[in-house]
Amino acid sequence: MPEAAIDLTSVKKTYKGQIHALREVCVRVERGEIFGLLGPNGSGKSTLVKILLTVVKPTLAQGTMLGRPIGDKASLARVGYLPEQHRLPPYLTARQAVEFSGSLSGVSRVDRRRRADELLETVGLRDWKDRRVSGFSKGMRQRAGLAAALVNDPQLVFLDEPTDGVDPVGRKEIRDLLVKMRSEGRTVFLNSHLLSEAEQVCDRVAILLQGRIVTQGHLNDLLQLKGRYVLQVRWSGSIMELPGCETPRVVDQADPLLAHYIIPSSEPQGAQAAIDFARARGGVIESLTAERQRLEDLFMRAVTDPISGEALPPGAAP
Repeated sequence: MPEAAIDLTSVKKTYKGQIHALREVCVRVERGEIFGLLGPNGSGKSTLVKILLTVVKPTLAQGTMLGRPIGDKASLARVGYLPEQHRLPPYLTARQAVEFSGSLSGVSRVDRRRRADELLETVGLRDWKDRRVSGFSKGMRQRAGLAAALVNDPQLVFLDEPTDGVDPVGRKEIRDLLVKMRSEGRTVFLNSHLLSEAEQVCDRVAILLQGRIVTQGHLNDLLQLKGRYVLQVRWSGSIMELPGCETPRVVDQADPLLAHYIIPSSEPQGAQAAIDFARARGGVIESLTAERQRLEDLFMRAVTDPISGEALPPGAAP
């Protein structure tokens, strides 16, 4: 198996008073993919990222990052990081801010000047590179922050809520930048609670709840697990129930003989049985659509109690 960008076998963080921020976290992030770490506020997402970047000291951290043990300085030199609610010095221009970040990362003066111009072009700030950051919008500050995170030409980039608070146009631009990073061969570790954003760009995801990973895998595989079919049947008389389907409903009161059925399975055999039953009883198949679940559906099942349907309280074992 190819070497992973991140391969964690056990990460723990316990604060004073036996407060468990992370419990036996195991995560594998492949090289050249966009990986989404998802979870509600307070689930431990930022703590995990800060442990990998040695900002927070772990109780236990077993695993590797870029082929080296967690905390290895040579590995950290190949990492870029955009923190949540980052603050670039407001009195600097965009170019100066990126160059300043490069100097902190040990990039030579010649290289950081060249990289600053290239990156500000890439993130769409070429015409604003000599303007002070204090006059930037939230989206422009995020794009400048992305340029600063890439100035050391990292193999692995950590982005903590990069689109939070950004308008729709800015979010689209940032998503495009993430895809571009992946096309360049970089690994992107996206820490987010914005599920719709993650669903559009991530190759694989993990859901972190109360310090534990409750599910992880390829996004397409996870979303297909609870897929379904939507079947519309037109009846000549009264609407009938179909085997394997939820209770039918009328799509439009002006068309009371057109029934809408949900087949809660991604297996085609279930849909075929319902179709055969309907046709044998005079029903006309208007449409059949395969639908996969949304990431929001997967997430809500992971973070709610299966009996009460309520959100799991802090400290609850998933």
